[in-house]
Amino acid sequence: MNYSARLRALQFAAWPLAAALFALAGGCEPNASTRTGSAAAPTVPVQVAVATKEDVPRRIESIGNVQAMRTVIVKSQVDGIIAQVNFQEGQDVKAGDLLVTLDRRPFENSLRSARADLATARANAEQAQADLDRNRLLDRQAAISKEEYIQYVTKAATANATVQAKEAAVANAELQLGYAEIRAPISGRTGQRLLHEGALVKANDNNFSIVTINELTPITVTYSVPEGVLDQIRAALATGQSTVSAIDRVTGVTRDNGRLTFVDNTVDPSTGMITLKAVFPNEDRTLWPGRFVYVVKPDHTVELRTVTVARNAGDRTLIASGIAAGDTVVTDGQLRLLPGFKAEPHALSGAPAADRPAAPAPTKS
Repeated sequence: MNYSARLRALQFAAWPLAAALFALAGGCEPNASTRTGSAAAPTVPVQVAVATKEDVPRRIESIGNVQAMRTVIVKSQVDGIIAQVNFQEGQDVKAGDLLVTLDRRPFENSLRSARADLATARANAEQAQADLDRNRLLDRQAAISKEEYIQYVTKAATANATVQAKEAAVANAELQLGYAEIRAPISGRTGQRLLHEGALVKANDNNFSIVTINELTPITVTYSVPEGVLDQIRAALATGQSTVSAIDRVTGVTRDNGRLTFVDNTVDPSTGMITLKAVFPNEDRTLWPGRFVYVVKPDHTVELRTVTVARNAGDRTLIASGIAAGDTVVTDGQLRLLPGFKAEPHALSGAPAADRPAAPAPTKS
């Protein structure tokens, strides 16, 4: 309760007592005892409160989506056969941990060949340098022609350049051999293992990956707010007085240690909303990356459901759990909804959904 509200409460509580005293004074004749001395006023038990002045936080509520701080899709950088998988699905890994080992033999053979070529190049360079040194004295004595001497100089420089090229080939072969050990680029939690021992992997294959790692500690929550409150948020952010709380609508678990770190640089003209991001330490892994949808019930109210996405197929999303065949799912406008709100379903063209054929049921896999 703020200052003005508490003051009004005290004033209203005093009126009935004043009215009672007035009625008593007007309806009774003073007798001899009251004329000689007024009687003591009775003590009435009351509850009181002291008016205080305090800052009251301004709350702006929105629906957000938990996202991993960083997500890395692990792929091979070289072609090879998977020899060993060194992680389990859902395992916590640290940056640098060995995830997958490829068959090292082709890369080791390439490295030995490159080192042999380097040894040959160095031997040729030493011979070319010795010939140059021997003929340099002859050139000073004018015992050989200038053209012949320049040939020795060129041969020595070419041999040295060949050595540098072979050194680079050895370094590249060593790098390729290092790529045979695929390590975690970040610390996080592994997802589903998509390739197994014996599988052939291609360098930077766009169709297949080994595993996806999500960084869960810390974690981010992305949400949108109306553009009308942007100035208030920016002012609080500038003074360091902004805090973000995340409430799980299913379990009711609350986290109050969020820190606003990102305000988008533009307002979505179609919704009038702007995207914000907050970072939570998430040391206990309470917040978990995931997706949610609003489902329209028969009475046109909406409820929030957590879903598991299996994969995408073109413009369709395959739902593994959370949605049943025949459910009506909100595909646009969900930022303005809260659980229990009434919704007016429309098809993609803008016509009411009831006037159009029913959409195909979500596919489950």
